[in-house]
Amino acid sequence: MIGGLPSRQFWLILGSIVLAAGTQINPLYPAQAPLQTIPTILVLIAAFFALRKWPLPTSAVACFCLFLALHSIGARYIYSYVPYDAWVNAIGLPGLSEIFGWERNHYDRLVHFAFGALLVHPFAQMLEHQFGVTPKRALYVAAEFIIAASALYEVFEWMLTLALASAEADAYNGQQGDIWDAQKDMALASLGAIIAAFGEYFWRKRA
Repeated sequence: MIGGLPSRQFWLILGSIVLAAGTQINPLYPAQAPLQTIPTILVLIAAFFALRKWPLPTSAVACFCLFLALHSIGARYIYSYVPYDAWVNAIGLPGLSEIFGWERNHYDRLVHFAFGALLVHPFAQMLEHQFGVTPKRALYVAAEFIIAASALYEVFEWMLTLALASAEADAYNGQQGDIWDAQKDMALASLGAIIAAFGEYFWRKRA
C-alpha cells in the first residue's frame, strides 16, 4: 500500500498525472491544449482520493488510466495534429494515412472508441463493488451510461463552440471539417462500449 492505495494503483495514478502534466511542457498549442489537460489532472487527483474510500480492482484503474493516457497524448497535439504517420515512418514503415488513404487525422476516432472500450469495465466494477449490482446488469448499465456520456460530451462540445471564436472552437473539438464528426464519434464510443460489455460478459461466463 502507498498513500492508502494498492501500490500498482498508486503508480498508475501518479504516472498518469506525470504524463498529463508532461504533455504541457513546451506546449505546441498553448491556447487550446490546457483546456483538455487541466481537467484530466483534476480528475486523476480526484480519483486518487476516491479510490481510497471506494476501492476498485486494479484492472479497472488500469483501464481508466490507459484511456486518460491516450487522451493526454491527443491533448498535446489538440487531437487534429497527432503525428502518428511520422511515428510510423520513423520505424521504416509507410504512414497509416498513406496505407488507408485517409485525408484527416483519425487519432480522435481512436480515443472515442477507447472511451467506450476502456471505461465500461471500471464503471461496471464500480456498480458491482459499491452498489451491489449483479455483473450482467452492471455491464448493461455501464454500456448504456458510456453511450449516454458520449452523446452528452458532444453536446458539451457544441455548447463550447458557441462561446469560442470559430477557429478556436474547431481546434478544440477536432472536427476537421467533417459535418458528421459528432455522430461518428458517438458511433465509435458506442461500438467500443458494446464490444467491451459483450467481451467481458462472455469472458466471465467461460471463467
